[in-house]
Amino acid sequence: MSQAFSTSITRRSVVAGLTLTAASVTVLAGADNAQANQTTPEKSLYERLGGVFAIAAVVDHFSDAVIENPIVGQKSENPQLREWHTKNLGRLPGLKFMRTLWVCNVSGGPFQYTATKPGATPLGLEAAHRDLRISPVEFDEVAAELGRTLDFFKVPEPEKAEVLAAFAAHKGEVTAG
Repeated sequence: MSQAFSTSITRRSVVAGLTLTAASVTVLAGADNAQANQTTPEKSLYERLGGVFAIAAVVDHFSDAVIENPIVGQKSENPQLREWHTKNLGRLPGLKFMRTLWVCNVSGGPFQYTATKPGATPLGLEAAHRDLRISPVEFDEVAAELGRTLDFFKVPEPEKAEVLAAFAAHKGEVTAG
């Protein structure tokens, strides 16, 4: 009998506690919403792009498009780019991962990007791209491919412009080799 009484009190206590908690959360949510309406912070580019999964989808499409691009891909006149896009495709999954991290990082996401070569210590974008001898024209074509990919995914113009500006900001580093 005391077992049934104890269980009944426990259930009532839990229900009462949950009811009070729900009421408190409702009051606090109302207060938070009032404050949010007064000072809604702008979402980061990372959030506006849709987060890591949306960014990874764009990077996947973009990376495949670069390989097929006649100026910077497998049929490029640049022997280093041509070789990379034909003989080093085993590294493509890792490159897609690194590109995803980079976009997430520069767009304000929670991921940290550090350029590396397999088995090497961290290095900057200049050193990571030096062996490819990317010309300014080739860099611009990769940027154009990125723009086409963003259009394919219907990324709104403000976000597209921010992504392309972040990409363009590193042109000097990438073409320095």
